[in-house]
Parts: sequence; structure tokens; C-alpha cells
Amino acid sequence: MDVKRINDHVSVSPQISPEDIPAIKAQGFVAIINNRPDGESPDQPSGATIEQAAHAAGLAYHFIPLGREGVSPEMVAETKEVLEGSTGPVFCYCRSGTRSTTLWALSQAGKAPASEIISAAAHAGYDMSHLAGHLSQK
Repeated sequence: MDVKRINDHVSVSPQISPEDIPAIKAQGFVAIINNRPDGESPDQPSGATIEQAAHAAGLAYHFIPLGREGVSPEMVAETKEVLEGSTGPVFCYCRSGTRSTTLWALSQAGKAPASEIISAAAHAGYDMSHLAGHLSQK
């Protein structure tokens, strides 16, 4: 598992497996956001499989898939709601971590300067500079 810490409240990762859930729980995460649509790859575990393992470990699970249709305002709002409603750190994943970072960044628009959001993402290894215009808006 290649966990990239964005800040104290959010980390992102490439695809996880049900076997990764105990380690996620042990690292102090209280919720998982799955940003990967089911069926993108034949070796990818289904969201339902990850959800079952998350619930068995006592973790909240949220499915906010970001596919070819792109980002919607609803996805950003749902991500923001989950992050703000969480009682602790949130673990987000997709195929590479980029879509999770994108939704996190967009959910922070207006809460922090665009430069801080872009810098936090870059520190985790993700270039979100192309979102600068969006991140400057509320």
C-alpha cells in the first residue's frame, strides 16, 4: 500500500485490497472514500468487497466514483461533506490516487488559498496546478 499524506485529515492511495483494511484501521483512519468506479480493471476488487471489509473493521465507507464523465459538483459536495463530517483521518483511493486528490482539492476551494491546496497535493506527489482557477473560487 502506497499511502500519500496530504494533510493530517486526508491521505490518498492507489487501489487497495480487502487485506489492506486492517493496516488502514491501524494507521488511525476512521473512513474510506472509494473514488474508483467498479469494473475499470479485471483485477480490481469491487467496491462492495472493500465496503464489507471496511465495515467489518469498524470503518465508514463512502463510494464517490470518478470515471470518464469527469467531476460533477455533486461529487465535490459529497467529498466535502464526508471530510467535514468525519471524526478523524480519511483514507481516499482510486487507481493511482490522482482522482482522489482532485476531489479533495476541489472540495477545499474557498477554504484555503489555491496555492496552499496545490502545495499540499504536490507534497504528496500529485500535480493539481491545472486546477488553480477552480481552487480560487468558492
